[in-house]
Amino acid sequence: MVLASTPKVVLGCVAFVIFWVLAVFPSVPFLPVGRTAGSLLGAMLMVLFRVMTPEEAYAAIDLPILGLLFGTMVVSIFLERADMFQYLGSMLSWKSRGSKDLLFRVCLVSAVASALFTNDTTCVVLTEFILKVARQNNLPPQPFLLALASSSNIGSSATPIGNPQNLVIAVTSGISFGSFLFGIFPAMIVGVLTNICILLCYFWKYLSVEKVRDQEAAGHELVVADDEVSSHRFTPARMSHASSVNGDADYMRSDSMTRGGVGDTLRSRSYNSEGDRDIQVAIRSLRASSMSQEMVEVSTVCDRGRDDGPRKVTRTTSHQRSVIIEDAPEKDACFHEKEKPQEEEEVKQKAWKVFVWKTAVYLTTLGMLIALLMGLNMSWSAITAALVLLALDFTDAQACLEKVSYSLLIFFCGMFITVDGFNRTGIPNALWELVEPHARIDSAKGIALLAVVILFLSNVASNVPTVLLLGTRVAASARAISPASEKKAWLILAFVSTVAGNLTLLGSAANLIVCEQARRAQFHGYNLTFWSHLRFGVPSTIIITAIGLLIVVSY
Repeated sequence: MVLASTPKVVLGCVAFVIFWVLAVFPSVPFLPVGRTAGSLLGAMLMVLFRVMTPEEAYAAIDLPILGLLFGTMVVSIFLERADMFQYLGSMLSWKSRGSKDLLFRVCLVSAVASALFTNDTTCVVLTEFILKVARQNNLPPQPFLLALASSSNIGSSATPIGNPQNLVIAVTSGISFGSFLFGIFPAMIVGVLTNICILLCYFWKYLSVEKVRDQEAAGHELVVADDEVSSHRFTPARMSHASSVNGDADYMRSDSMTRGGVGDTLRSRSYNSEGDRDIQVAIRSLRASSMSQEMVEVSTVCDRGRDDGPRKVTRTTSHQRSVIIEDAPEKDACFHEKEKPQEEEEVKQKAWKVFVWKTAVYLTTLGMLIALLMGLNMSWSAITAALVLLALDFTDAQACLEKVSYSLLIFFCGMFITVDGFNRTGIPNALWELVEPHARIDSAKGIALLAVVILFLSNVASNVPTVLLLGTRVAASARAISPASEKKAWLILAFVSTVAGNLTLLGSAANLIVCEQARRAQFHGYNLTFWSHLRFGVPSTIIITAIGLLIVVSY
């Protein structure tokens, strides 16, 4: 392809560079607008600089990808409300046989969850739980955080709904959900097992140290109690991406006995001796992760000004508030005894409704997966499942739809336009023509060179823009060899661009989510540094990519 005119090439490169800088470094000092605004700015500049017309910009937006992304977001939100991720978290600590067994479980659970619910969602909901389990057993958090981030990336490569770049590949290539799954699943399983072996070899000494249970030796660190780990509630399942990694997490408020799962309300009822009044004191707050733990002190005091016996006072303290709640006098115990049968009946009815609703959510999700495996349209299958769940909720859908990451959808719109405008300058084609003769997938040398190019661009330009830039070119080069080679080229691109996220801390949004969630966690926080991740990420990525390529190519 011949290069466009010089002004168009120069201005198109300027617009793309601005988009790239804001996408990779969203908090640059001279323009800290974030990734979403950066993608819109790049798209706007492409039109203002007349690299492309407004009509061409609208045509560049891939609606099927946005529809599939939206549908999977809504389904993930309902699965979180149905306590799916709580059950996954319970699998980590259930009858654990030591640190190495816990590491194995973290890798396996995070890989499977990422393949079904996206890697970003898995990292959001499991990071804090894994930190608490590690602190409870006096284990170093670093191996388990690296296991979560790396295994989530590897596991997400197995399905088209595992991560955003796979969505793009599946829709653009037309590969069915089943073919995509069976083409990469063996490489994913071997990759996860290899990752476990690398983690065990790398952290064997740390994981073999005997538990230190002396609280004085632990210093200021707080060891979490067993009951707190088992009752841990997760943050809302929201598909976070590079566009919203550094933002504050939104939290969903709903009663623990209703459909949804995160109960933030502390209630205390007070009754007088005649039983004719019911004073309910409710303290409601949307707690951020730094206020997720509270210390409760219960004491019994005697009030000389009252003749109805001692009072029980509950003092709730947290980082920013202190509240005293007065409970009912002891002499009202008989009144509570009379209400117990009625309350128990109400609890049973609510529990049954919750069970039926959760079953409906799981069956709807299973139906969506079956539809995808049958080869039905992926976008409309996901949207249909989302609408069925919204209808089964029997409530205003606004509360649920507010949890959708619209900033990610907007980021994709701007990125589609910006990348398409950069393609129109002719520079990507010119560069690919230099590499293409040496990167054909009909030889081991060509596959190795293609993998290096994908690894490099995925960590420099991010994996989704890399897929948009290379996808059609790699497929066209493979199509010239054989139709089967084209499908193989798409699968290679999907696997390598996903595993490439493990190379550096900045290579994947899932890595940044784990790092940020761990750093902000109160009492049990941990700072996962860039260099500590790099020392593990480089050998892990190279080894897993090499082994996975052998399996994908032989498919």
